[in-house]
Amino acid sequence: MKKVYGILLFLSLIFWSSCRKDFDTLPSSGNLSFSKDTVYLDTVFTQTASSTYRLTVYNRSKEDIHIPEIKLAQGEASKYRLNVDGLPGKKFSNIPIYAKDSIFVFIETTAAIKDFTNSATQFLYTDELIFSGTEKEQSVELVTLIQDAHFLYPEKFADGSTETLSFGFDDEGNEILISGFLLDDTELNFTNEKPYVIYGYAAVPPQKTLHIDAGARLHFHQQSGILVSNQASLQAKGLLSTDLEKMENEIIMEGNRLEPEFSEVPGQWGALWFTQGSTNNLIEHTTIKNASVGIRVDGNDGSNTPTLKVNNTQIYNVSNIGLLARTGYVTAENLVINNCGQMALNLSLGGNYQFNNCTFANYWRQGFRQFPAVFIENVLETPNQLFLAPLEKADFTNCIIYGNESRELLFNAHPDADFNFKFENTLIKFRDFQNKYTDDPMYNFTDSNLYTQIKLNEDPDFKDSTLNKLQIGEESAANGLANPVTSSNIDILGMQRDGNLPDSGAYESSSFTD
Repeated sequence: MKKVYGILLFLSLIFWSSCRKDFDTLPSSGNLSFSKDTVYLDTVFTQTASSTYRLTVYNRSKEDIHIPEIKLAQGEASKYRLNVDGLPGKKFSNIPIYAKDSIFVFIETTAAIKDFTNSATQFLYTDELIFSGTEKEQSVELVTLIQDAHFLYPEKFADGSTETLSFGFDDEGNEILISGFLLDDTELNFTNEKPYVIYGYAAVPPQKTLHIDAGARLHFHQQSGILVSNQASLQAKGLLSTDLEKMENEIIMEGNRLEPEFSEVPGQWGALWFTQGSTNNLIEHTTIKNASVGIRVDGNDGSNTPTLKVNNTQIYNVSNIGLLARTGYVTAENLVINNCGQMALNLSLGGNYQFNNCTFANYWRQGFRQFPAVFIENVLETPNQLFLAPLEKADFTNCIIYGNESRELLFNAHPDADFNFKFENTLIKFRDFQNKYTDDPMYNFTDSNLYTQIKLNEDPDFKDSTLNKLQIGEESAANGLANPVTSSNIDILGMQRDGNLPDSGAYESSSFTD
């Protein structure tokens, strides 16, 4: 009996203490303070949930108070959702705040642009968060830009499964499947009218070409990307922009999180993936950012022309490798790669490559990096097998290879397969402090059969490598280093190169502007 009495007494105390604050608090007089006068939820895509934003409400008085009512001005019809001090809803009554204390209001939204307009590609959606008091009301504005978009995603089946793409079988006979779908004929031209939001891998079918227009914006969900299949092609034809901040004519590929804090976060999506047999691929004036692998090229189409041409393009903020090519046939001019978790460029398992006026830098600062900016191989080792393929050619002319490690160029050459490379008029960072490579002929930078007009370990004078601004200044060691016969005529920004003393790398020093 004593035990029962004790439990009842305990419960009554809890009930009394939970109710007591209602009697001991005064209603708010309208003198609340807020962490923000307006909550900007940034830009979200139509019908896509925003991140959750926090508003702090302060009671700076010496009295315990309660707020008689907190509500959204549009009531239940509002597209905003609230959580007030742990309680979900759109309207709340008698919310206590103790003296010199505060509460949190969490805010998010999901809105469809079609609910407001049938013609605009973006719409500014607003509401008010109202705090009523005994003397006056107070309010905080809520503002969100709703962006219309094309949504592309795998089909979901009745059994709950999702459409997948097959990549054959692994060593144990298990089928390799990834979430993805084949683009149909009506989806093979990405325009610049409104952004594309892609879930899973959007695959270009065999014998088809995906055209991406200048100014197009592609946003990928986690573990998503574009896959160009056997006998398929990609033509991404961006143009030079007049406004280098807006990059209005450039094609941009990035993640689908639009909040500012995600603008430079690596690893938000998968890759632009060219599978074995893809053909006649072109990427021009394109920015690829925040991926796991920027561009992946598997094999070549067996012809005498490059499988992929990349011009005037930048790849950065990649969690693994900027450009990964296995037995590929790739040419590039005015290509910039920076800030990669592993390598800026990995020419793996042989192939045929030519890079002119390219900047391969790696200033990764988000963790330990064990690979150089440029890593060239003719061998690929798996747990069960060793693969070899000849490196037919890897020519680097008028380039910069640099970063924040001591050696930014390394080779992995198996003697049973060809390994051909040449560096000309190129600035390279290679500091062999422990003399580990002294006797290796591949690192003999005085061998004119492998290296001509090379500068070692001199400052490239990048504008700001931490912000992926790899323009070079007037003091750069790359100034006047390029061969005027082989150098590109204009740099990645459209600046005319010096006809007599052009600069190495993707940028001419005259394009270094504040």
